[in-house]
Amino acid sequence: MTRLNDSMTQGQVHKLDLLQREAIAWVQRIDSGHATSADAETLRRWCAASPEHAAAFAAASGVWRDIRRAGASIPRSQFEALPVRQTSRPVLDRRLVLGGGLAAAAAACVAVVNPPLGLWPSLRELNADYRTAIGEQRQIRPAENVAVRLNTQTSIAVHPADGEGDRLELLAGQALFETVESVRPLVVLAADGRSIGRHARFDVRCMNGPAGPVVSVACFDGEVRIERNDNSAVIGPAQSVRYDAGGLGRVAAIDAEAESAWQRGIVLFRATPLADVVEEVNRYRAGRILLVNPSLAQRPVSGRFRIDQMDEILVRLEQAFDVKARKLPGGLVLLG
Repeated sequence: MTRLNDSMTQGQVHKLDLLQREAIAWVQRIDSGHATSADAETLRRWCAASPEHAAAFAAASGVWRDIRRAGASIPRSQFEALPVRQTSRPVLDRRLVLGGGLAAAAAACVAVVNPPLGLWPSLRELNADYRTAIGEQRQIRPAENVAVRLNTQTSIAVHPADGEGDRLELLAGQALFETVESVRPLVVLAADGRSIGRHARFDVRCMNGPAGPVVSVACFDGEVRIERNDNSAVIGPAQSVRYDAGGLGRVAAIDAEAESAWQRGIVLFRATPLADVVEEVNRYRAGRILLVNPSLAQRPVSGRFRIDQMDEILVRLEQAFDVKARKLPGGLVLLG
């Protein structure tokens, strides 16, 4: 009997592992931007093959919602104690395997340590001093005379102040920093650069790009100095600069009203390429919209939308571009 049960367990583990690998492959296919309508139909049939298929896909594409809720309730001390670099073979609970919970448990572990496709927060983000969930905004005072407004899906770590000034690190997302009354500068670290402001109000945004983090800094009041390696730039009101793996870019003028719209609970698009619109909307709603028709990527979009009603934009886009939004399990939407 023991051998029979062991054989059954191994078969179940193999099946769950296979389904999980296939589910992740589907998420990767859809996220690649090359998915077709035929792919959508095939995926629907794959998910309908069994409850296990549908559950595996939901775990691969939607488990980040559970990770967010769980991460928000776990003290930092517990995260610091996690053996995230340990590579020894884990001991699996037999009841968990037989109960069908292996896929969810494995997905949760992968999600915390090394989230695939960036669909949920990394361990470092979960361990941040301040975080916001999808669609959430938050006002904090991490240091005396320093005010910060966090946009959606934003994580910030507080570092000890030094002789240079107060230090905060934007791990991911977007935040508005105000140091109008500060007697010493505020240093905002993001990726491999930093922004230094005194008596200033500025926005820092750090997002993942194809070649790594992309950081944009926009100034609304005062003056901000941006430093990356041996390069630096100074921006004033209605100016911005960005940096990434390719280096520090040039100072550019910005539409201050559009750049600051999120602070008023709206997103504002003015002849914005559809591909950029989709990426922005994805920050404010659960799930993920994927543009599957590359020919639409540069089509301009103009409009004003409330952050708490972002699903309305799908209807507007369907009407404006005569396309169909196909809803899939896990909150995924294929647009094209």
